[in-house]
Amino acid sequence: MKQHIRQSLATFSLLSASIALAHAAPDVNQLQQQVSQLEKSLKLLKTELNQFKSQQENGQVSDTQVRKGAVEETIVSESIDGELAQNVDGEEGSQGFATQADVQGLQSDLENFKYQVQRERDTKTALSARQLQINGVVQTKASYLDEPQTTPPTGLNTGSAVNHRRSSFDLGAVQVGFTGNLFRDYEEGKNLDFNLRFGTSPQSGTNNSYLNLLDAQLIYNVLPTLSQDTGRLSVTLGQQLLPFGQEVQATEDLKPTINNALFSLPGYGYGLALREVGLVVRGDAFPTVDYGYNYRSPLLTYAFGVVNGNGANKSDDNDDKNFIGRLRYTVPAEYNSWLRELSFGLSWYQGKSNLFDINGNSAAFAGKGDILRQGFDIYYNHHPFGVTYEYVKGEDDTYIGQQQTRNRKSESQTGTLFWNLGEQFVKGFRNQGRYDDWWPKSYQAFYRYDTIDRDKDLTNQQIDIHSLGLNAFFAETTKFQLNLNHVNNEIFNQKYNEVVAQFQFGF
Repeated sequence: MKQHIRQSLATFSLLSASIALAHAAPDVNQLQQQVSQLEKSLKLLKTELNQFKSQQENGQVSDTQVRKGAVEETIVSESIDGELAQNVDGEEGSQGFATQADVQGLQSDLENFKYQVQRERDTKTALSARQLQINGVVQTKASYLDEPQTTPPTGLNTGSAVNHRRSSFDLGAVQVGFTGNLFRDYEEGKNLDFNLRFGTSPQSGTNNSYLNLLDAQLIYNVLPTLSQDTGRLSVTLGQQLLPFGQEVQATEDLKPTINNALFSLPGYGYGLALREVGLVVRGDAFPTVDYGYNYRSPLLTYAFGVVNGNGANKSDDNDDKNFIGRLRYTVPAEYNSWLRELSFGLSWYQGKSNLFDINGNSAAFAGKGDILRQGFDIYYNHHPFGVTYEYVKGEDDTYIGQQQTRNRKSESQTGTLFWNLGEQFVKGFRNQGRYDDWWPKSYQAFYRYDTIDRDKDLTNQQIDIHSLGLNAFFAETTKFQLNLNHVNNEIFNQKYNEVVAQFQFGF
């Protein structure tokens, strides 16, 4: 028995060696024949081992011989497996072989993978010729007033009539924006960017809330932007927000109140929140940088420009341009200093507007009048406490008849106190990487006083609003707002309380 096993091992060794030599000059047919002979020898060996076990069961072989036979069987199996793995699978420097069908199957799998990737890109990916980011904001809200609101119809226009309304569901701002890069300067960061934004809001007396163009800008960075410790300078051409004060430039995710400040609105205020078409230069100088918290605070921030001055999506209505300017000083302080984010700003806006002589249903040009807006603001935001204050003074020439004008003076004040609870208000925390919507819930309580006197030379021209509110932040772009407003409108001799709840989400 031992002799047969040794002979089988020798046979396997010779066959394995022959297979290894065959690799030097591969011949598929010859290799298949050698493998076939090896399988026959393995079957013969197993037959002899089975006979040996049968003899042991009949008492013809001792236990010692059985144990030796089992050991030798294990050695034979391990030797066969090792030789086959070494020579057939290509270990220890040997090369494996693949049939033509294997190669064709691999090629077919690669083609299927390429097709699937291309199909996913064509059907499920937004494509753009340049770098593009899509963003937006949607506001859904409900309100209740303790005094019914009534607006009589104007002539045959019954669509604007309101009859004893106390509550309403509304949509606030609904916007979608596109930002991206048109030219990237890899050496200095003097990039050319663009900003395109559309938006709509409910209109009184109609359901035609069309999607209007809000922003359409080209922004060129004149100075390098790769280093945080150097000043910035950019030129923005197109339709944009005016760089006036804090309220006008604040984005929706940073405004604590649901309703905007009175001075920024058209009608009651100065309409400074409306977009203008023109050219504005923005920049900063002498920045304080704390790299540990990814914090950058310029000592001086400035902006100046020239615009048409008659609103968005319009050509200029006269040959005079309006001028805008702003300068902001921020106290230089490290991130952990109590003086961090303490700043003082000055804003200025001046130009001319058309005056009209209105007689019944007809109107005629009555020349041009001067308009002037001057503003001062204070901003302090040191977690968890913050305070903002903004004062705006206005002067407008108004036509009073017989080719005479009057200079109407007005002023507005807005102050806000707020208290934050939660880490997401800390800038160093917001700049850290977060997976998906993992974001700690945070809360912000505030009080705001907002007032405007539309004509200081006349009585009953003032509107006062006291607001208490709570903002709950669920994710980086999602928040719930609850405001309680007490309104005293001397113009219409109305006093009422208003509760407004709003859910805002962005993407």
